[in-house]
Amino acid sequence: MATKTVALDTEAYELLKRQKRSDESFSDAVKRLARPRRPITSFGGMWKDLTPKERRELDRAYSDLGDGDRRRTERIRRTWGNL
Repeated sequence: MATKTVALDTEAYELLKRQKRSDESFSDAVKRLARPRRPITSFGGMWKDLTPKERRELDRAYSDLGDGDRRRTERIRRTWGNL
């Protein structure tokens, strides 16, 4: 595999080091952090075909969220409809 050397100042290195997971290389971390993100709208309607069992599992997972995650999820539901 070809490699390139990239210079980072200390602050940039420390930021990257904090984002790097213990099981990944710095290259893996850069790829994960730099890849394009899917827009939230691409997820619209993805739950419409859930079976009742899958919906219960999703509801159970939702109930296990912390308060901050629950507020964020509710805000998304209000914005995009009851998913």
